[in-house]
Amino acid sequence: MATTIAVATRPLSSLGVEPRGGNKFRRRFHAFEAMRRKSRPRVRFSLPSLSCPPRALHDARDARDAQAEAAETENSPSATPEGDDDSSYSVLTCMTSQHNNIVVVDTPKSRFLLLDSSHNIHSMLSKDQIWTGSYWDEFASLPAIVPQGPIAILGLGGGTAAHLLLKLWPTLHVEGWEIDEILIDMAREYFGLSELEKSTQAGGSLSVHIGDALSESATVQGGFAGIIVDLFSDGKILPQLKEVETWLEIERKLMPHGRIMVNCGGAHSEVSGSGDKTVEMILSTDSWVQNSTIKALCKAFPGKLSWKRMAEKDSNNYLALTGPLPDLDAWSAALPSPLSLNVRQWRPCELAC
Repeated sequence: MATTIAVATRPLSSLGVEPRGGNKFRRRFHAFEAMRRKSRPRVRFSLPSLSCPPRALHDARDARDAQAEAAETENSPSATPEGDDDSSYSVLTCMTSQHNNIVVVDTPKSRFLLLDSSHNIHSMLSKDQIWTGSYWDEFASLPAIVPQGPIAILGLGGGTAAHLLLKLWPTLHVEGWEIDEILIDMAREYFGLSELEKSTQAGGSLSVHIGDALSESATVQGGFAGIIVDLFSDGKILPQLKEVETWLEIERKLMPHGRIMVNCGGAHSEVSGSGDKTVEMILSTDSWVQNSTIKALCKAFPGKLSWKRMAEKDSNNYLALTGPLPDLDAWSAALPSPLSLNVRQWRPCELAC
């Protein structure tokens, strides 16, 4: 049974959302569905305080009923802000695992997976369109520029990237790693992950692996054609991804001419005071920022790294791609809209000391 969140503690008409690593901004809830097509949907839901019970595997129904019962004891006026039509949202489940606070939120147009105490959105499932309007779409462009072979997703989450990959490339074999088994259980129940684990008519499928995505065992014989890296914990990119050796280890899991595509999180302006040379990225004609993950990638793959900033004005999120800069015309021609336009924004990484 879906539970409608009580709104007495904080009006939904002033929901605050914040891109991970990006600039703070605010939107009324009735504009949220439109906003997610303009800025990356890994944002922050401002939910009233939730008490998420610990979760053992395979007890989803009992836990969800308990959450609903708890919500019914609260003062629960309509979750629709005054004057806003069709803007309600429901919490379908709320669980605490060893690794995450897991909340699944349902809206009239989309379903969202919220993790950690910041309520950052880690996955989404749109009910009326294929594309998300965010970096998950970019991941779906990777198979067009790598050899034929399996694609790895390190940080599977609710499976948004896997959905898009198999929709666009139905013969693809996707290998997804996720450390949180309870999260995968939730993704199978609420985000259609179990359907991806079945073979498509063209023979493609998703294989789910529970474990550390950065372990030596996260590999396949012959190597991956491409590796997608989307690893965050408690609202921050994993610290290991700021180390050059981590990227060299990941590279060794590729087949020849394979590539890595990375969600690098947001920009920040921290500058090293240790005496080391500062690596900076020129992101526009008049601004310089530094991203620690891109900095490590630039050192690991000198002269063989490209980057792009997500096009949304409210997001400072960056993606990186290893290997020589692809032929953007050929890459664009191999993809449907809107991906065909998006890939033209990639540019080579340039360092300034």
